[in-house]
Amino acid sequence: MGEIAVNRSIAGLSALLQTGALDAVVLTEAVLEKIAGYADRTVFTALLPERARAEAQAAAKRLAEGRSLGVLDGIPFAWKDLFDTEGSVTMAASASMMENARAAKDAEVVSALRAAGMVSIGRTNLSEFAFSGLGINKHFGTPENPASTDVPRIAGGSSSGSAVAVAAGLLPAAMGTDTGGSIRIPAAFTGIVGYKPTRGRYSMQGVFPLATSLDSIGPLTRTVQDAIWIDAAMRGLTASPVRRGGLERLKLVVAETVVFDEAEAGVVAAFEQALERLSAAGARIVRRPFPVFSEVYALAARHGALVVAEAYALHRERLQSPEADRIDPRIAARIRLGEKITAPDYIAILTERQRLIAAFEASFAPDELIVHPTVPHVAPAIAPLDADPDLFGRTNLKTLRNTTIGNVLDGCGISIPCGTGDAGMPVGFLLSARRNDDEHLLSAALAAEAVIRGEP
Repeated sequence: MGEIAVNRSIAGLSALLQTGALDAVVLTEAVLEKIAGYADRTVFTALLPERARAEAQAAAKRLAEGRSLGVLDGIPFAWKDLFDTEGSVTMAASASMMENARAAKDAEVVSALRAAGMVSIGRTNLSEFAFSGLGINKHFGTPENPASTDVPRIAGGSSSGSAVAVAAGLLPAAMGTDTGGSIRIPAAFTGIVGYKPTRGRYSMQGVFPLATSLDSIGPLTRTVQDAIWIDAAMRGLTASPVRRGGLERLKLVVAETVVFDEAEAGVVAAFEQALERLSAAGARIVRRPFPVFSEVYALAARHGALVVAEAYALHRERLQSPEADRIDPRIAARIRLGEKITAPDYIAILTERQRLIAAFEASFAPDELIVHPTVPHVAPAIAPLDADPDLFGRTNLKTLRNTTIGNVLDGCGISIPCGTGDAGMPVGFLLSARRNDDEHLLSAALAAEAVIRGEP
């Protein structure tokens, strides 16, 4: 039962729970058992078995009495180690925060999903302070990509543990955060769905930040439908306003600027094959340059990166204290780049960013979506990255390149698996929309998912 149930989507598990074919307590015990038996011990920074069992018992009682809270009632879930869960230390997967005080209460989004009946199983690993797209962590270990069949490969970051928990079938869904791609990148690398909503769509109360001008939170799931249900619950809704779109009305614009530069042939091939399937199914596809994409990186070259400036402001005192010795030198060095960004630089970044957002939103029609490969390469091997700081830095920048554009331009996006590239590793297909156009994005993704995946 455990093996079969745990590997299902939220939709599949919910059908069993709602009909009484599966008990929420049995499901939670199966999840805890599977996690305990999973060889990679780096996926979670902490488990919450007492909380999980209590929440599962409450869900089982409700379901048995016909008082279901909805499709998410009794569904196991995990939280990236940036979200406060009452009684636990929010460590951001950093040794420098391990002795911090325990959270006095849940983060608001944790409370929202608990109110929908979801069962909090544990806290997942990530890149330290969420400041890397690779998922490598010197303190808690690096979660290995379950899709790899040759050598241990990264799962991507920063939401590495959340992605592995879902991709490995330990849980049907887990929460991530995305400041430069940290939901969409690990989703693409591990072959699952990753939804980065518009920044500010949900409360950030009780969530440890990286760069508040860029941070967003969202789920990693097995399907688009599962992400839609979680999105609704995080906003306190009992049902989602998203409606399935039609492929014949889908208008996709393939971005031709930056995102294909030095892309692996296998990634491009998988992406183009997905486009061909979408076109055959009735979607209208055009190709267009987006000069604003290049301007995003020109702005960073002139004044520095916004994420670095805000991360340095957040961690400056920590870096100047003895705690600095407990931070991965690769992460500390990247944060310290923010010391060179002056107040005039920061103001210039914020001002110019607004111009770029306006230019971006004027460059495509309201009913169009922008598409391109989520990441220009498949998940690389862990060992070379861990051994070579220069390779780590170069690979991190390339891994984040395509997705960071969406954060700087304040949009929303969802990565859907579209096939495989080198070494049989997953490739992600990224659909993106302008800010606050999440319903349009999710509607289109729901309609297109099966075709993008190449399913009948």
